[in-house]
Amino acid sequence: MYLEIKNINKKFENFSLNNVSFELEKGDYYIILGVSGSGKSVLMEIISGLINVDSGSIILDGKDITNEKIQKRDIGILFQDFAVFPHMTVRENIAYPLKLRKINKSEINDKVLFLSTELGINHLLDKNVGLLSGGEAQRVALARTLAISPKILLLDEPLSALDIVLRNELRSLLRNLNRNGQTIIHVTHDYEEAVSLANEVAIIQKGEIIQSGKPKIVFQNPKSEFVANFSGIQNFFKAKIYYDEKDAIKKATLENGFEIAISCNEVDCEGNIIVRSENILISEERIDSSAINNFKGLIIDVFPTALGVEIIVDVGVEFYVTVTKSSSRKLDLIQGKEIWISFKATSVQFIS
Repeated sequence: MYLEIKNINKKFENFSLNNVSFELEKGDYYIILGVSGSGKSVLMEIISGLINVDSGSIILDGKDITNEKIQKRDIGILFQDFAVFPHMTVRENIAYPLKLRKINKSEINDKVLFLSTELGINHLLDKNVGLLSGGEAQRVALARTLAISPKILLLDEPLSALDIVLRNELRSLLRNLNRNGQTIIHVTHDYEEAVSLANEVAIIQKGEIIQSGKPKIVFQNPKSEFVANFSGIQNFFKAKIYYDEKDAIKKATLENGFEIAISCNEVDCEGNIIVRSENILISEERIDSSAINNFKGLIIDVFPTALGVEIIVDVGVEFYVTVTKSSSRKLDLIQGKEIWISFKATSVQFIS
């Protein structure tokens, strides 16, 4: 393994990291996803050497760097606020860490030109950083971090302060850096960043990594409601699976006793079920179809989303249903209206 984080523990007055462990191969793009206050930024600062651990170890490329000084870790970190030097030019900013290492002037000039060209800021080299846009300043900060050729690049919410156009540009830039071999650890609260950039992802909650793996596997098989919500899954319920002999079908019994027909291999067990909002049909009358789950309910909320309109329906439990804007208008889906929802037993996913 290229990087091994082993049983990291760090206790603060009101927060602690608990037995955090994960491994990276060289060239991985590893995203740690969590809400504000979950510990993801603290973990980055521990890996970089800004914060000492109480216990645990950090092994990079076969070397134990747990107690190594920041300057000797071969790790670069880019913070959310860029932290560029406003009194310097772009050229001076990028060259700064190289000058600290007493690299010769010719090598510094070559490195500055190479990085500025790679990141599309070579035309700004003699411009004062204080006159740059947010996106340009972000690229300068990234170039300065890459100047030391770090074995690991740490990114702390690198896209959160940018508008959508600049965010997409920087995503493309980071993707290319990774394709060219740069190993990256990136912390964020944004699910889309994880899906578009990571080849490995970890979910952190209250100082603990609660699920990790390939993004597709993690987000299609969330082990908790917390993880499900990150991927936009709202219909996530704890359930017991049993075989109903009267109806000759397997059913999931929710915590409040509500029952849903399900098609799965498991029986007589407990776990979680997911019903994706886009797989639920909504209608004014009960539909005669192959969808075995049919429930009459009351619309308790309606709100627009990027994909259309989200309808929350109370049928004994609350279901989120996604419909198009035209369907919402056609069916006059308003708060307080009685409607029917339906979905197939095969649309119910069981996670043990």
